[in-house]
Amino acid sequence: MNYLLEALAWIFSPDRFSGTVSLPAALGQQLGYTAAAIVIASLIAVPLGWLIGHTGRGREVAVAVSGAARAIPSFGLLVLLVLVLGVVKKPEAAIITFVVLAIPSILAGAYSGFEAVDRRTVDSARALGMTEWQILWRVEVPLGLPLLVGGLRSATLQVVATVTIAAYVMPVGLGQYIITGLQLRQLDVLIGGAILVAVLALVLDGLFALAQRLVVPAGVSAAERVSSGKPPRQVRKRAMSTSS
Repeated sequence: MNYLLEALAWIFSPDRFSGTVSLPAALGQQLGYTAAAIVIASLIAVPLGWLIGHTGRGREVAVAVSGAARAIPSFGLLVLLVLVLGVVKKPEAAIITFVVLAIPSILAGAYSGFEAVDRRTVDSARALGMTEWQILWRVEVPLGLPLLVGGLRSATLQVVATVTIAAYVMPVGLGQYIITGLQLRQLDVLIGGAILVAVLALVLDGLFALAQRLVVPAGVSAAERVSSGKPPRQVRKRAMSTSS
């Protein structure tokens, strides 16, 4: 308990909010690297996942590649890229590592979201006169968005954790507090850094969980998608307005 109180006192000390390794700066670095990796990975994985989910082709390859990427040890990949690219390009090596680790979850969320859409709903939308492009954007994307957000949620948490251990090779993010605490045997700094990372992960997880609930299209229920051969009410309205 004393260690925990000391860690909390260290976190809320005025010294944490000033200097080159201030808490706001470290938090900004942690979020900056995470956001950059997620955006780049999304630009790669989301279109590819949607293409796989819409056409039904290439799923086996995507699953194999995703599984292989998940098996890559994150710290080992980071160290390898630092050695290959050179010590002066540690940020680039870090971003590449984070992107590689984020792609599998986002890719799986993208194509599994489309696969979860009842094919009868897609067939009904096609029968109502919707083009393939309209089916993609007005049926499959809205209905598959919750699973895509789930993939983004998983990828974000993994990248946040990896940014933390990246402090072993470059002093960035909240992980540098943990490394400093280990090197100097300062338990208050070590535990304080761990608490900050855990709180950040919980906050991000909560925000994505809320986002998953908010992106469910209005008027669409799981029972309606599964038990009925008709498209959801929202899809029928869009198709009618399109055909008219």
